[in-house]
Amino acid sequence: MPNITVEGPALEIAKKRLLVKALYDAARAVYNIDNIIVTIHENPPENVGVMGELVVDRHKEAGELKKKF
Repeated sequence: MPNITVEGPALEIAKKRLLVKALYDAARAVYNIDNIIVTIHENPPENVGVMGELVVDRHKEAGELKKKF
C-alpha cells in the first residue's frame, strides 16, 4: 500500500484534513486502490535548516529587516 509522507511546518487541524484528503484523492486516482496512508511530520523552525541557517533564525532576521524599513 502506498505511503505518502509530508514534512513541513505545523498546520491547524482543518488544514491537515484538507491536505490528507487531497493527497489521498490524488494517489487513489493514480493507484486505483483505497489503502493509502498519509503521514504528516511537523517540524518546528528550530529543527530545520535552510542554506546553513536555522529557519527560526532566518525568520527573526526577516522580521528585523521589516522593522527597519
